[in-house]
Amino acid sequence: MKKIFNKYATILFICAAFGASTFSACKNYLDVAPQGTITEDQIVNDPAQAKNLVTGIYNVFYIGGFDPDITSLQFVIMTDIASDDADKGSTPTDYGDALQIDNLTTSANNGVVNNVWTGHYQGIARANQALDKLQNAQFDATVKNALIGEARFLRALFYFNLVRLYGGVPLLDKVPLTSEANDDKYQTRATADEIYKFIISDLDFAVTNLPEKGATEIGRANKSAAQALESKVYLYLKDYQKAYDLSKAVINSGNYTLVKDYSLIWRQKASNGDGGNNNSESIFEVQAGINKACSAGINLYTVSQGPRAGGKFGWADLGFGFNNPSLSLMNEYEDTDVRKAATVITIQPNGTTLFDGFRIPSRDSVENDRYSYKAYHSRTAEDNCGGNTDRLPKQIRMLRYADILLINAEAALQIGQTGDASTNLTLVRARAKLLPVAPTLQAIWHERRMELAEEHDRFFDLVRQNSVQPGRAQAAFAAHGKTWTDKAALFPIPQTQIDLSAGRLKQNPGY
Repeated sequence: MKKIFNKYATILFICAAFGASTFSACKNYLDVAPQGTITEDQIVNDPAQAKNLVTGIYNVFYIGGFDPDITSLQFVIMTDIASDDADKGSTPTDYGDALQIDNLTTSANNGVVNNVWTGHYQGIARANQALDKLQNAQFDATVKNALIGEARFLRALFYFNLVRLYGGVPLLDKVPLTSEANDDKYQTRATADEIYKFIISDLDFAVTNLPEKGATEIGRANKSAAQALESKVYLYLKDYQKAYDLSKAVINSGNYTLVKDYSLIWRQKASNGDGGNNNSESIFEVQAGINKACSAGINLYTVSQGPRAGGKFGWADLGFGFNNPSLSLMNEYEDTDVRKAATVITIQPNGTTLFDGFRIPSRDSVENDRYSYKAYHSRTAEDNCGGNTDRLPKQIRMLRYADILLINAEAALQIGQTGDASTNLTLVRARAKLLPVAPTLQAIWHERRMELAEEHDRFFDLVRQNSVQPGRAQAAFAAHGKTWTDKAALFPIPQTQIDLSAGRLKQNPGY
């Protein structure tokens, strides 16, 4: 993917938006040579160049690692490891900031919390830069509005994560003028309600203007992706009728079906036409194809979650060992559920052989009992640049059809459409080789956990479900051996950002 127009301007905007003192914190991002530019005249008059500008927004997904992060290790920490689905993993004392989050003792000075905040605002800055230029485009209105729809879809996705992680956050709805950068509007928190209204406005536009699947390039947002994301937003807002209508529209589009073999969803290559990258149930997927520089993969996503030898037995391990599926998760699988073996690499005492023939020698040869299979990328059966490169080209399925079936089932149940709730719940269970059950709220929530385990959704789901059924999160964490308190529903506002705002950003309760 080509780089965004005027990369320096984007990064300078991020710094300026949070106060003049941010320049010292952002200095490392400025010490990077420009990697290509698109002129404003080209953007206004050439749809291909304008498309390249929007492509630059997607590039923010690849940063990750221990830098500002939207999809990689630090986001995994704040979603999977923060929940009852996973333990920190690695070695007991490795990565103190992750250990804080795992233990529900997160502080405002936690580096992970700050990097995920910064990563999402980098994405928002890129989207705002693109929208600022696209508004003046002189080419075909349908093409122009589709590009604007893509940018607004991505901005909505970034804000949806932010509001679920932190609550109300600064609302940057445009590229501010230099004279505006220090205004209270950009240095204080909008309410969560205001952020949600903004997200819905962006997604309404995207739904109206994005093309259907097949009329746009693979990997780019389409109409169904916008409908799917908006249905999820409305589920969080407890507007079950709209969540039902939007998820039903995705279902009725006929563009998506469940992959027959659950284990193949996360493979790079399809088997007998089933599964693989951009498969039949992928609605929005972060692309990570091989290129000459081997730089298109998401930084550290796979390696950070790979089985860790810790120097034992001298074998070349597969990663850092973070995000271990928890005992609580393992205990909730039904006996015949095929998703368990497809989700969890369980290390047996005498060793475990993975799908590609790679063998982990023994339980004593690794630091942990369990690792995420969904994050695994084969060094022999799938494309890569050799060895344990930080950027193994694992693609992330951010929105998939099974999630939408379960959103529709839950919303349908809440509005009395029990037939749809039963049909969609049964579809998901049948793929997992499980018998039908009555469509109760508890059954649907159980299915969400099993279906989406290790896909970075569980923390958000627990918080949402706890607002519907108070005490649910406390019970879930008790089964996980940890104590939940209400303050844990939101992460702290990073102290770095409070300082840069000269104290105008206010902290969440309890921190």
